[in-house]
Amino acid sequence: MLNTLMRLLAIGIAGFGGIMAFGFARGFVRRRLRFVDAARSPMTPILAGGLALLIAAPFTMLPLVTGATVAVVGLGAGLGAKSGVTAIRRGE
Repeated sequence: MLNTLMRLLAIGIAGFGGIMAFGFARGFVRRRLRFVDAARSPMTPILAGGLALLIAAPFTMLPLVTGATVAVVGLGAGLGAKSGVTAIRRGE
């Protein structure tokens, strides 16, 4: 019972982290990198996801943060950056 609860809590933390990373990256690209030409590069989402992965990796020492959690955060940041670049291109 406790093991199942801990797994559910870890999944919730991963989901929350991914959603927050997506929102932060999208907002950052839309607000701060709007006039930076390099932000429109196809490498921007890959770099954003990799950087988020590197920043979040030390948190795997905590009991409820696993490698999957860090991967979800990196994926969320990459997808958020991609969404921000798309929004800039559309003129939003």
